[in-house]
Amino acid sequence: MARVSQAHLDARRRQILDAAALCFARNGFHATSMQDVLKEADLSAGAVYRYFSGKEELIAAIVGEVLASVRAAFEDAAGQYPPAPPDLLVGAVLGRTLATKASLTIDGEPAFPRLVVQVWSETVRNPKLAAVLREGYDAVGAAWERIVAGYQDAGMMRADLPAEHVARTMIAAVIGFIAQQSLFGPLPVEALQNGLRALMSMSVPESGTGTDHGSVNVPETRSN
Repeated sequence: MARVSQAHLDARRRQILDAAALCFARNGFHATSMQDVLKEADLSAGAVYRYFSGKEELIAAIVGEVLASVRAAFEDAAGQYPPAPPDLLVGAVLGRTLATKASLTIDGEPAFPRLVVQVWSETVRNPKLAAVLREGYDAVGAAWERIVAGYQDAGMMRADLPAEHVARTMIAAVIGFIAQQSLFGPLPVEALQNGLRALMSMSVPESGTGTDHGSVNVPETRSN
């Protein structure tokens, strides 16, 4: 009997994961059956169950794979001095991540953003998946904190603000961008980059202008 190559095994695993990702993005986790995955992958039950025991393992593998890729990219950036500015860094990593999933489409639109939203909703009831997601986000956050430390050390960013807060803000920006794609349709990564550039270009007016930047004045609501 001929020995199956590792390349063949990897390709088959990729085929199964992509089929599952499409099914989950299209119909949600609970409305998708393993039979749906088998049909999408065009494989027998034996071929699929050789790699994954069920939907729980499939979705955990998909999430772990994406987060590992993102984490590796940001960890590489954290090792550079000084790190690339946030707009370039986020654009490069997010663009690369979306490009690897570009072949997954539903009705001509990218399936990945819809899949991400499905994953978020599933973590509410699935402690194991929530743990996988939390571990991945913690690793990405730690990498971002090292990036921020690099910015601060290079004099590119204020040093009096917590690196953790900056890291959480950058993660929130990416999460929000992906959520918008899922809700409102495709949006180029350049839109997020331009938004970050605009925020980064803001300058605080000189003192004496009468503006208190530590507070926000909210207009009073008049009752009729």
